[in-house]
Formats: sequence, C-alpha cells, structure tokens
Amino acid sequence: MIRAMIVDDDALVRLGLADLLDGEDGIEVTAQASDGLHAVELARAHHVDVALVDVRMPRLDGIAAIAHLRALPHPPKVITLTTFDLDEYVYNALAAGADGFLLKDTRPAEIIRAVHLVAAGSAMLHPAAARRLIDRYHATSRPQAAAARRSIDRLTPREREVLTLLARGDTNADVAAGLGMRESTVKAHVSRILTALEVANRVQAALLARDAGLTDRR
Repeated sequence: MIRAMIVDDDALVRLGLADLLDGEDGIEVTAQASDGLHAVELARAHHVDVALVDVRMPRLDGIAAIAHLRALPHPPKVITLTTFDLDEYVYNALAAGADGFLLKDTRPAEIIRAVHLVAAGSAMLHPAAARRLIDRYHATSRPQAAAARRSIDRLTPREREVLTLLARGDTNADVAAGLGMRESTVKAHVSRILTALEVANRVQAALLARDAGLTDRR
C-alpha cells in the first residue's frame, strides 16, 4: 500500500486529490497539510511514501518544504503539483529533491500513474517540464558538461549502463529486464550511483547523465 500525503493550501484541491487517490487500489491518503511547515511535521509523525506538494503556500513554501522533507531520516518521495508552469519552479523543485513535477491540469489517470511510478523509484515529469529540461541540456555550457563527465567517471561501467537507462526514464524493472539482472541488484546499483554522484534522487542523476552526454552514447 502506498501511503500518500497531500500538501496544498487550497482545501478544495486537497479534497479532490484525496478523493482521487483514495479511490485507487494500492494508494491510501494518510495525511493532509495546508502548508509546508505542517507537511514536515506530519511526515515526521506518519509513514509517508509519496507527498504531492504545491509550490505557493504560507509559512513554508513548497520548494523549502521539499528540501526539509528530503532531509528527514526516512524521506518520502515528492511530486510537485502546481498551477504555475514556470522554469524556476521546475528547476528549483528538482534541485530541492522532487522526484516529479506535474501541473494541476494533468489528467487524473496521469496523477495516479505518477504516484505509482515515483513510489516504485522512477520519475514523472509534465511534458512541458521535460521539454524545458531537454532544452536546458542542449544549452549546457562546456564547463558544466566537463564537471558532469568528471562525476560520471566515478562510476563503474555497469553503473554507467544502469544510469543510462535511468536517464532514458526506465523503471527498476525495465533496467533489470534490459540488463539481465535482478531488480534488487538494480536497486543496489541505483543507491550506489546516487551516493557516488552526490545527488538526492534519480531525476538529478538523470540530468547529470544528460549533461555529461552519457545518453548520446547508446
């Protein structure tokens, strides 16, 4: 069972998302917060697997809340869910540790799919956000690319293979099938990759891989 938390200062939005997620087999909404500070308090008190977090909120905004949530001893996965399709929100949310970025006009089925994917260790980006990240990749400066390549050089050849597939958007199950290994082995590789690259999650690792040009080699 995936335990979800909804973080939004709009009570109607919280109600709608709670109805949507509680109606899905395998997902249970265990906490709701009206601001980022309350979200951090609830995440400490409850076991939360995935948090859906708005950006603009009182007391502690969504970006700061994500950073606090990801710093907890048992951090939840985080999906940023916002009305505003702004570059700074996309980059700042991912930099803070978000595993996904969706707009509130996303179809309900895609929101449910995102919760399942993120809980399983994958990532989910709204198409517009993904487009911006691709554009940013193509505009990457040489110093950034060189720094990214130096980070990638810390990995073993097998870890680079796993990272390449992660950057393509594959789930752990996809990687296991593609490379002929157990899913538990993939999870171990992913953990070592995140540690070696000094990043918080798969999204940041994938961006680093693209900055380094790793995905161009397949």
